Amino acid sequence: MSKTISKPLTAKAGLNGHSTNGAGKKTERIPVMKTYKIFIGGKFPRTESGRYYQVKLNAVTPAQAGVANICRSSRKDVRDAVIAARGAVSGWAGRSAFNRGQILYRIGEMLEGRRAQFVHELMLHGSTAQQANDEVSVAIDRWIHYAGWCDKYQAVFSSVNPTNSSHFNFSVQEPTGVVGVMCPNTSGLIGLVSMIAPVITGGNTCVVVSSESKPLPAVTFTEVLATSDLPGGVVNLLTGYRSELLKPLVTHMDINALTVADATKEERVMLDAEATCNLKRVVYPKVSDWSKEEGQSPYFILDTQEVKTTWHPIEKGQGGGGGY
Repeated sequence: MSKTISKPLTAKAGLNGHSTNGAGKKTERIPVMKTYKIFIGGKFPRTESGRYYQVKLNAVTPAQAGVANICRSSRKDVRDAVIAARGAVSGWAGRSAFNRGQILYRIGEMLEGRRAQFVHELMLHGSTAQQANDEVSVAIDRWIHYAGWCDKYQAVFSSVNPTNSSHFNFSVQEPTGVVGVMCPNTSGLIGLVSMIAPVITGGNTCVVVSSESKPLPAVTFTEVLATSDLPGGVVNLLTGYRSELLKPLVTHMDINALTVADATKEERVMLDAEATCNLKRVVYPKVSDWSKEEGQSPYFILDTQEVKTTWHPIEKGQGGGGGY
C-alpha cells in the first residue's frame, strides 16, 4: 500500500523581493519593520510608560516614507538607567586606561562596518547621501580620536606639584561618576558620538538622551555597543521629549554631572537652580557645529573629571630637602 504525504503550501522568497506560493503565483513580500527601543544596562527594554511618539521619515525608497514609532521615555526610565550606570561605575573606572582605549577602538571598527546603515538612517532623517556619508565618516574618526586619548590625557593633564615641606604632591584626574548627557536635537549621530566619547574616555558612565527629532542612528549606535566589549551599563540611552527628561536628569541625586547641548535661556535657569540643590555640575559645551574641529577636544574629557591631589611624605634617601 502506498502512502500519500500532503505538504502545506509555503511562500518562497524570490531574488526580486517577491514571494511565490505553492501555485507559483507571485505575492508581495511584507518586510520586517524594525522596532526602535531604549538601551539600559546592555539590554533593549521598551519604555515602562508604554508611550511612543512619531518621527516623520523621508523616503529613501518609495516604500520607506512614513513615520517611525519611537519610545517616549519617562522619569522611571531615567531612574532605571541611573541604577544601571551606577552599577557599572566601579568596573569601568577600574579598568586600565589602555584597556578602555582598546574597547573604544573596537567600537570604532564596528561603526565602520555598519556605516551603510547609519547613512541610510540619516537619509531617512532628511540628509542627502553626501551629507550622511560625511557625518558618518566624521563620527567614526571622532570616536577613534577619543579612543587614542584614553591612555594619554592623564599624562597631559596630571601634574607633580612643588611644595614647601618634605612631601611629594601629585594631582591626577579621576572620573566624576554617573553623567547625564542631553544630545543636540539638530544632529542624529555626530552630536551623540561627540558627547558620549569624552565622558566614557575618562572612566565615567552615562545616561544619554538622544536627539528628539533624529533618534534612529542613536538606537542603531547602541546596537553596536551591545555587541562590542563595552560592559553593560556604561552607556544607557533614552529616546523621548527633551522637555520631559531634562528635569529628571538634573534632579536625580545619583547623577554627578550633567552636560547639556544647545540649552535655551529658560533651560539654563531651571538647570542652574535645580543643580544648586544637589551640588551637581552642569556643563554647557560651547559648540556651534559638532561636525567641525570645535566639536572635539581633550578638554571635553576634563569637563567630567575631578582632580585628586595626594600628599606623600618624603623619607630619608628619597630626595630630602623641601620636596618636589
